[in-house]
Amino acid sequence: MPAFRQQVWQERRASSELLLKLAYAQQQLGHYPAALLYLSLAQAREPRVRTWRQLATLAAQHRLVGYPATWQQELRVQAQRYYYPGLQALLAGAVVGAIWLLWRRSRRTAWLSYAACVGLVGIYLHFLRPKPAGLVARAGTVLMAGPSAGAAWLSTAAIGDRLLVLGRQDIWYRVRWQQREAYVREADLLLVE
Repeated sequence: MPAFRQQVWQERRASSELLLKLAYAQQQLGHYPAALLYLSLAQAREPRVRTWRQLATLAAQHRLVGYPATWQQELRVQAQRYYYPGLQALLAGAVVGAIWLLWRRSRRTAWLSYAACVGLVGIYLHFLRPKPAGLVARAGTVLMAGPSAGAAWLSTAAIGDRLLVLGRQDIWYRVRWQQREAYVREADLLLVE
């Protein structure tokens, strides 16, 4: 296992299969936070419904938040899995369409339909892009109402809770927590992209 960990953390080269093996080993040892981390890294690298189900099961066993086990989430995972191939196909189609329109010296209406296709690519990029998530890395991580130690305290997160990251401000991550925004210190969250 030390050689595998070295591949992941020092050499920064790990396949999703290696990450899943590490997650399984950590789960067998009873280290659920490490298992969640490796499963999340594998999910970010190669989204699969089976991996998500394992994440949701492990999280449910430890009463963690941020791992919905719904058909909508499984549909999102499938969309993430095909996001980059779909994007490549749309961009290739846009380039081929532009070359064809230039070669044929097409009329204005053809160019308007091409602009609508490029607009669809923009919508695809905006609404379907994968959103980064963070795993709570420290016990007693505090969720604050604002990006300051003096802001109102909202709650405390458990190790392994998964929070969608909306942005960053100084040393704080702006996250989604219970359908509202909260702030978490950068040192308390492991970003999984």
